[in-house]
Amino acid sequence: MTKPDVLVIGSNMVDLITYVDRMPVEGETIAAPSFEMGCGGKGANQAVAAARLGSNVSFITMLGSDDFGKMQLQNYKDVGIDTSTIGIGEANSGVAPIFVDPSSDNRIIIVKGANNELTPAVLEKYEDCIKEAKIIVLQQEIPLETDYRAIELANQYGVPVLLNPAPANKDLDIDYARRVDYFAPNETELSSLTKMPVDTMDKIEAAAQKMVDLGVKNMVVTLGSKGVLWVNKQHSEVIPAMHVKAVDTTGAGDSFIGSFAHYIAAGDSVDDAIRHANEYAGVTVTRKGTQKSYPSADKFKILKEKIFINQ
Repeated sequence: MTKPDVLVIGSNMVDLITYVDRMPVEGETIAAPSFEMGCGGKGANQAVAAARLGSNVSFITMLGSDDFGKMQLQNYKDVGIDTSTIGIGEANSGVAPIFVDPSSDNRIIIVKGANNELTPAVLEKYEDCIKEAKIIVLQQEIPLETDYRAIELANQYGVPVLLNPAPANKDLDIDYARRVDYFAPNETELSSLTKMPVDTMDKIEAAAQKMVDLGVKNMVVTLGSKGVLWVNKQHSEVIPAMHVKAVDTTGAGDSFIGSFAHYIAAGDSVDDAIRHANEYAGVTVTRKGTQKSYPSADKFKILKEKIFINQ
């Protein structure tokens, strides 16, 4: 077990991606032009993004003992992620059927499988890894109680936490949101948490400010092509996204979260980390697939010079 720059505690999935000419309506069967399969899941995606950029990454997750689990374990080894904290559960591996239309919009269904076996008790085995991390990254495709225990342990050892509250969960305890350093929803998740409208930037800022007023330290709200809103008690700023021609937005939010964690662990300021993560996410949406769209640090430097326009 190594000392991680970035410790991701969270989910894994096998992505089953179907590219469609249009989304089917209820009861309809349509033919699709192409299909791809790859490793995904919010936790895994974020871990891979940070690892590809050069962070020393550990990943606490639970895989199935099936072929999908074996495929994922080998993938993490190939990327350079520390796999000593990965367990094998009794259930099948999680899967995520994904449908992507020509405008690059997507629809996703997740079947959690072995991810539900990532319980608070599992974390106790890896307490040494938790206390040595530079930053811990969490999402909500695992039991909330596991996130809560991770936050408690991180607070105990003074380790900063980034919580990406995705998918949205109405049962999230705001007391735990107050205990993380970076709270990073998208606008839909922000609306679900606050019960406030987010159809304009002013309304998004008001909803984010409500969370800050409730005690959240840093709101980092991802807004897709509009960029990222960063709000805390002293600061409110929209940091623009990069102008690119999107091909596939699947996993774009995860690429932002993983790269943001990488840059924070490397010592960047929050605004610089957001700007760099915006660039990284901008590159990934110009490439098909989820993890396979996440470039290495060297490839990222080359691609962003070729891709970005009107910057």
